[in-house]
Amino acid sequence: MAHSNLMRYFAMTALTSSLALASFNAVAYESELFSLKNRWEHTVTEMPESEREDALSGLAEEVTQLAEQHSDEAEVLVWKGVVLAAYARERGGLGALGVAKDARDTLERAVELDPQGNNGSAYVTLGALYDRVPGGLIGFGDSDTADEMFQRALQIRPDGIDVNYYYATFLQEEGNTQAAREHAQRAVNGTAREGRQQSDEALRRDAEALLGEL
Repeated sequence: MAHSNLMRYFAMTALTSSLALASFNAVAYESELFSLKNRWEHTVTEMPESEREDALSGLAEEVTQLAEQHSDEAEVLVWKGVVLAAYARERGGLGALGVAKDARDTLERAVELDPQGNNGSAYVTLGALYDRVPGGLIGFGDSDTADEMFQRALQIRPDGIDVNYYYATFLQEEGNTQAAREHAQRAVNGTAREGRQQSDEALRRDAEALLGEL
């Protein structure tokens, strides 16, 4: 009986330690991710354009390491994709294609883990990637897939400033001015996300400017 009680004690102690370690790891990555989000917001909304590429390169390295440590955390993977997509956009040219492909692959893995794609953010970024990356033999760009990704994001967050703005620019490129105007207006009237207010308000201003062009 004493042996049985002792074994039960060790089993419970091991379980408690395991749960405590898991909780610690979760808190640790959430803290790192929170810091990274804030620095990304500052980089894309306030930093001079001449400094952005280097800053995003550093953030890309940091979030890649974080994703390697937490490869089953969908939110971490979404943010890796967001940061890599921003870095690819800032870098530009053929040298950015590898980064863009990494962003796409990471986001597709994220939506396998979380079909909501971190409240639609994964689908918005995928839509923008499929829209902006060249197609054919060079890249993976595809307007039909871009449209599908934007539509998925709209189903999840129909009043999102980001999805409506990026979808409006896509529709403008596709020559659908009426629909582009509708979504640009929805972006202007949209709701900023908690923790993404700076970038969303910047997109709201971009949507206002786009409306003036349409």
